[in-house]
Amino acid sequence: MTHTFVKDVMINDLATLDVSTSIKDAAKLMDEKNIGCIIVTKNQLPVGILTERDFVKRITAKEKPLSIVLEEVMSSPLIEIDPNETVWEAAQIMKINNIHKLPVKKDNQIIGIVTTTDLVKICSVGSDSEMRKICDQIITRMEKENF
Repeated sequence: MTHTFVKDVMINDLATLDVSTSIKDAAKLMDEKNIGCIIVTKNQLPVGILTERDFVKRITAKEKPLSIVLEEVMSSPLIEIDPNETVWEAAQIMKINNIHKLPVKKDNQIIGIVTTTDLVKICSVGSDSEMRKICDQIITRMEKENF
């Protein structure tokens, strides 16, 4: 059975900023690039993520000044997935951790990201045969988990 892998659906165009960057600069970059998150790095290694949800819950709702740095408001530790995992695994990780953006990590570097929007696109854009394959994967996985 053919599987759909994370590497086949992930977005490769990522934005990264250092933990010392202000949230104001992060917001500007997110607006310029029209993206919903930024990977936060320390010593050029990924350590967290800043999402639109973080802006609502950790910044605006807490009335944080725009001058504070990403390290104070980022979501950390970073929850990630290997590019060779299936989209089913990605969906499970996102569901269990209640997240909508899942960075893809290879060799200690973030090489892409999978979002809930990407998973919905797979389901809504795919042909009937592609949809059937995905449904078969889900059913097979559910059957294995029940035994």
